[in-house]
Amino acid sequence: MASARTRARRRALELLFEAGQRRLAMDELVTLRSNDPDYPMKEYAVEIVTGISEKQAEIDEILSTYSEGWTLDRMPAVDRSLLEIGTWEMLFNDEVPDKVAIDEAVSLARQFSTDDSPGFVSGLLSRILDVKPTLI
Repeated sequence: MASARTRARRRALELLFEAGQRRLAMDELVTLRSNDPDYPMKEYAVEIVTGISEKQAEIDEILSTYSEGWTLDRMPAVDRSLLEIGTWEMLFNDEVPDKVAIDEAVSLARQFSTDDSPGFVSGLLSRILDVKPTLI
């Protein structure tokens, strides 16, 4: 059974993906989705997407800098969202060990993206982890 944080990450992935596809502001989407009694909003999911929204420019800059040969626009939307979650957890959430952030992002990539995605997500997040001391 998936942990509460794993389920919250999955929910955050859904929110990030939907916001990108529908071009909705994250706070608007969170409000919209928070009223669903059949699928209650996870507090940690809101923390993730709010944190990403607050640090979006910084996260985009980091992903652009270290994603050799890939622009943000070329990345599959699911992969980009997973990279945002992993990057935010590693750099801006001290409660989550870095390796857990990477493992969780890779696991979700296995579930929800292409066959090449787990390796791509793992490689890029590992590269960011390697340079983390210079980023924060």
